[in-house]
Amino acid sequence: MLMLLFWIENERYALASEQVVEVVPLVNLKTLPHKPDYFAGVFNYRGQIVPVIDLCQLLHGKRSRDYLSTRIVLVNYQGEHSDSGLKPQTPYILGLMAERVVETLHKSDLDLVDVNIQIGTAPYLGKMIVDDQGMIQCLRIEGLLSETEQVYLLPSN
Repeated sequence: MLMLLFWIENERYALASEQVVEVVPLVNLKTLPHKPDYFAGVFNYRGQIVPVIDLCQLLHGKRSRDYLSTRIVLVNYQGEHSDSGLKPQTPYILGLMAERVVETLHKSDLDLVDVNIQIGTAPYLGKMIVDDQGMIQCLRIEGLLSETEQVYLLPSN
């Protein structure tokens, strides 16, 4: 499986490439009032208004730094099934801002280690990859937004 590697603070994270639509340079975002801190803003992507989540802010409480390698990773976001049945009917494009988005790696499903730790406030944390440089945390994009956040941040069906 091909994984897109990026950094948040001094930690490596990965996304499965099947979830990635495109990686775009950091662009000027339109900010919105009364938004959560991790919500960086929106931008026009091929005629579609795309919300952007700052992963550094979401995970570590600090804004992404304006590096040349800071990018917006566009992903197909569908959300998770929930008790209320709320789930977008079609995938939406969601932007994920991260630092040092410059590398990919190939890993087998067998290389993904289940951590068996459930953090209720971080359902987006997935399996881990262990390599000679340490550990890489995989992200589950379907767990990024709560039901309430999906209602407010994603376009209505």
